[in-house]
Amino acid sequence: MLELRPSCECCDRDLPPESGLARICSFECTFCAGCAEGVLAGRCPNCGGNLVARPIRPPAALARHPASTVRVVKERGCTAVA
Repeated sequence: MLELRPSCECCDRDLPPESGLARICSFECTFCAGCAEGVLAGRCPNCGGNLVARPIRPPAALARHPASTVRVVKERGCTAVA
């Protein structure tokens, strides 16, 4: 089950579960579309994997399996993967 993290790891932008702007890697690192497509150029700075649109959990499923409330933010922001 995806965690559906609540914010971008780079800029701390809110990314509610219904947001179409959330991007994730296979480890569920979470970024907003702006950071993912901008400074990160589509690559996760943590694992080097590609970033894709996070699926949206239907409301009934979200009620049974709520999104995470734990915010993960990089202290110094993000930089592109070398």
